[in-house]
Amino acid sequence: MESLLTKSIAKINRFKPLFERYLFGQINWSNQLISVQGARGTGKTTLLLQYAKQLQSEKKAVVYVSMDDLYFLEHDLYGFAAFFEKHGGTYLLLDEVHKYPQWSREIKLIYDDFPDLQVVFTSSSILEVYKSESDLSRRSVNYMLKELSFREFLGLSKVDVPSYTLEEIVNNHTEIAADLMQKIRPLKYFQDFLSHGAYPYFLEGVDSYHQKVKNTIDLIIEVDLHAVEDLDYGLLVKLKKLLLLIAQSVPFTINISKMSELVGVSRNTLLHALQLLERARLIQQVNKPNKGIGILTKPEKIYLNNTNLAVTLSPKNNNVGNNRETFFVNQLNSIYPIHLAEKGDFLVS
Repeated sequence: MESLLTKSIAKINRFKPLFERYLFGQINWSNQLISVQGARGTGKTTLLLQYAKQLQSEKKAVVYVSMDDLYFLEHDLYGFAAFFEKHGGTYLLLDEVHKYPQWSREIKLIYDDFPDLQVVFTSSSILEVYKSESDLSRRSVNYMLKELSFREFLGLSKVDVPSYTLEEIVNNHTEIAADLMQKIRPLKYFQDFLSHGAYPYFLEGVDSYHQKVKNTIDLIIEVDLHAVEDLDYGLLVKLKKLLLLIAQSVPFTINISKMSELVGVSRNTLLHALQLLERARLIQQVNKPNKGIGILTKPEKIYLNNTNLAVTLSPKNNNVGNNRETFFVNQLNSIYPIHLAEKGDFLVS
């Protein structure tokens, strides 16, 4: 246990935050149990360490733990939490809980048995916290961390742009655009964002960006999906094939029978695979209004989750119209319900 505490102190001390994600200021940090979900590469670890750094500066008793640490091969999380709380610990930050088999059961017990211990945990967006072995829905306050927005990308490029609500943009778009154009030329940055702005990797260099995104895709499918869904290797390979098929078929026309044949799975397996890829934030499915949503519902339209995935998976298949639609859906779909419109492209409600 001492080794974990030592590792935590060292990691927090070494951490040098380059930026603060939008979600940091939206989280109500007073809750006893907080869940932060998101796809691999979006910055969940960074957010957790930023919180740890803040607590450390306030002289709070905090520990940061990665749940794939070898310590947990022979020890349980509940025992570590009990030890930490007994020795005055008050903030327990757990990274990637989906890599620990009994995570939900033990976090529930920690919540019930140690009311003065705050627990903040991160997990893959694939994980369905409400459907976990021990229901945490009445205990955990859940947040989703998305990829970078265009505004965040501009901020990291040293261009500060205020945020606006959709209502403000719809009602005052002329004035807003005129004001912004006096400060920046957004198209100068927009193509860069479409190519390499969705993940913070670009801060480490653009040349290696797409290889890192490719590695992230592989890890999401081979590690995260396998850890959460316990899928066999054959199906994981077919998920990669399905994702590549979507990337190479832009603009994508859905033919479930043909897709099933090309990927080599049944119709029901294919629809389940699409649900998994969407939960993993690798694709986005959009339907018409009032259409039933379920695991066996055929989507009306499929997009990759963001344009960076398209550039990584199929760099020669660049489609301007599809890029614009993908960008629009990606930037708004976690805030507003988006459907296909009878007239025009999308209906935002």
